[in-house]
This record gives sequence, C-alpha cells and structure tokens, in this order.
Amino acid sequence: MAAKKEISGFIKLQIKGGQANPAPPVGPALGQRGVNIMEFCKAFNDKTKSLAGKPVPVEITVYKDKKFDFKIKSPPASFFIREAAKLKSGSQEPGRNIVASITKKQAEEIAKQKMNDLNALDLEQAVKIIAGSARSMGIEVKE
Repeated sequence: MAAKKEISGFIKLQIKGGQANPAPPVGPALGQRGVNIMEFCKAFNDKTKSLAGKPVPVEITVYKDKKFDFKIKSPPASFFIREAAKLKSGSQEPGRNIVASITKKQAEEIAKQKMNDLNALDLEQAVKIIAGSARSMGIEVKE
C-alpha cells in the first residue's frame, strides 16, 4: 500500500500556453515552494503546445518532497468571448456601453469548450453562464 504524499501547498497561475519560463510570475511563485522551475516549465510547455499563446489557468499541487503535479484548465471564458467578438478588451463601462455582440451559436461553442470547468449540469445552463460573462464585459448575446 503506497503512502499518500503529503501536500505542502497549491499554486494557481495563469500562463500563456507553451510559454512558461522562469521569469516572474512563474519563477518566484514556484521558487518559494522549492519546486524545480525548469522541470515545471518543460512539462507545462509540452502539455500546452496546442494552446499556444492562449492564457491557460494551471493548478499546481506541491508535495512535501518538492515534487509536483499540475492540472491544466481551459482558457477563461472572457478570452473566448473576446475572441468570438474579435475584441482586444471588453467595455470600459459594462452595463452602460455595449461594445460588441456574439451570437447564441458562438456562446454555445464557448460553453462546449468550457463545459469541464463550468458548474453547469447541461449545455443550456452553461450557455447562460457564458452569456452572463459576456454581459458583464459589455458584450451582448444575440439570438
């Protein structure tokens, strides 16, 4: 029976896919926990080649023996929404100022990509979550 590894902490970061390097914020965050920074960067970059350039949230579990595991999540909904609306950023005054719109079909596509990370039971609920995110960015969802 294998002994359970003792966890010494969690680190949550958002790094562009395939572009992890020892520079801040990655280096200092991992260095504090004694994690081998280059080992993490290599492993992360290998796993995220397909998401090159997209912001990728990653959850790193650090164990007492300085070993680590990490879980990659899908890029944030706001990233997909901006991509669908072809925008650099959302509205400066969301709620007052609508800067763009996406179709319900685009919202569905985003919901499908995010389904694993969303707290939704079905696609319909997931689309509502995405539509809410879009609204809070000053982007409307059209039927």
